[in-house]
Amino acid sequence: MANGETIVEHRLDAEGADPLTLTGVTDRNLQEITRLFGIRVVMRGDHLILSGSLDSVERAAPVVQHMIELSRLRAPFDVADIGRFADGGDALGPEGIVHPDDEIRIAIPGSRRVIVPKSDGQRRYVQRITNNDIVIGIGPAGTGKTYLAVACGLDALYKKRVRRIVLVRPAVEAGENLGFLPGDLQEKVDPYLRPLYDALEDMMPPDRMRRALEESTIEIAPLAYMRGRTLSDAFVILDEAQNATTAQMKMFLTRLGLNSQVVITGDKTQIDLPRKIDSGLLEVERILSDINGISIVYLSAKDVIRHRLVKDIINAYARASEEDDEPS
Repeated sequence: MANGETIVEHRLDAEGADPLTLTGVTDRNLQEITRLFGIRVVMRGDHLILSGSLDSVERAAPVVQHMIELSRLRAPFDVADIGRFADGGDALGPEGIVHPDDEIRIAIPGSRRVIVPKSDGQRRYVQRITNNDIVIGIGPAGTGKTYLAVACGLDALYKKRVRRIVLVRPAVEAGENLGFLPGDLQEKVDPYLRPLYDALEDMMPPDRMRRALEESTIEIAPLAYMRGRTLSDAFVILDEAQNATTAQMKMFLTRLGLNSQVVITGDKTQIDLPRKIDSGLLEVERILSDINGISIVYLSAKDVIRHRLVKDIINAYARASEEDDEPS
């Protein structure tokens, strides 16, 4: 190898693993290991052979072992998952394997979708939602904050733990002026609420979703519409909470009624308010963290589930922001 590095070879027993699950279509899973660690991966019989520098092989081995264990359990994973395995590679190994029976799964009745958290951060997030009355999920785009919260809400609704779901968003213009769009008031605010509709449409059959909206079993509304209400027997989600002002956030939190649960999601790097210090998300992070029954969960680029480049883009912006904050 270059720079005089010694090539080492490490064999991993893959007996009992499903070959297609392990290697992926056209060996794309093995190619991803090569891309991530700069090593050569070959499957020979019931063994995977890793070849490369000692450091690279040592870093890759726990990740590949994790893939083998999942393949033995017939638990599917894809290329994006391998990147997340690599991010947590030090914690992987036989002891770190999550058996499908122990995995968090949210089955949506009437749909073939089964929602499964795909990272440690996402699993922690869903567990906190299960065990707390108020959960605040903070993290960048693509980490599943809204999607998983909606899935948990539907799960609570179908299991009759609540009677309705209320999905709320601040109607704050992010540099675009939507005030001159045609239509009535509801049609004007719908563009702000579209991501919530998208999450529901991905999980529910169209007729069931339409009926739930018509019967107000599921309600989607701007944050301003919450003033003066008491939300009882409800699973309430405040999305894009970084754009709620401190006054709006206090108003929203005090709407909580009996047998209700609240999930607040937001991204501190995407505040569209005129003054960032007015963000209610920043305030609740500071003043509510020590209250029993309220849990704050932080998600990071490691939990991004979108296109693999999204994680790189988020990290690039974070580095640029840190450089801008450094004194000259």
